[in-house]
Amino acid sequence: MGRDTCLALARAGARVVLGNRTASAGQALAEDIVAAGGQALFRSTDVSRAEDCEALVQLAMNHYGRVDGAFNNAGLQREFNDLHETPVEDLSEVIDINLKGVLYMMKYEAAAMLRSGGGAIVNNASIFALKAMPKTAYYVAAKHGIVGATRAAALDYATRGIRINAVCPGPIKTPSFDRVTNGDEHLYDDGVPMQRIGRPAEVTAAVLWLLSTQSSYVTGATLSVDGGMSAE
Repeated sequence: MGRDTCLALARAGARVVLGNRTASAGQALAEDIVAAGGQALFRSTDVSRAEDCEALVQLAMNHYGRVDGAFNNAGLQREFNDLHETPVEDLSEVIDINLKGVLYMMKYEAAAMLRSGGGAIVNNASIFALKAMPKTAYYVAAKHGIVGATRAAALDYATRGIRINAVCPGPIKTPSFDRVTNGDEHLYDDGVPMQRIGRPAEVTAAVLWLLSTQSSYVTGATLSVDGGMSAE
């Protein structure tokens, strides 16, 4: 989802600054954007580290002088376990990256946007920010936390030109989804009212709308991109 959104933003004319923990993949994506005629910078970033989040935002400010939009997409999930059997390391890592990473990024993005004159932030939560699933208490807690943080921060900046919203994707065809399903695209079809999984481009379309002026009166919202799952 992050890759697809970066490519779409670049095609729309945005100057893209991206970060993730896998330097080879991030640098390759930036090079792909530049090769296609766009502008992109990459910095190896671990969002569980506040200093990395600050440095990524500062990279944008140093090179382009402003931050107008941000998509906070980094996240992961570990093994499915009852809470009492969940390793402390898994619990801590998921909370640090999925929740604290979003808080850190919003902290520095909002500061930059106040200097830039405003902007829009979109946080990637999950269908499990709105409902629960067994054996994932730590993951569900982190995702619910993203929605809460999104709503609260949206109120903080509602009169200061910064809109903050969240997208809540259902099952989407991504490498992490393939790892869980062993590549079976239809494993969870029966759990989705539309009887299919989604594609990254369908999430990207929602993110771009929330980043654009077309959603100028939308803040503190959660937009489900889940084939109807949250309606059940």
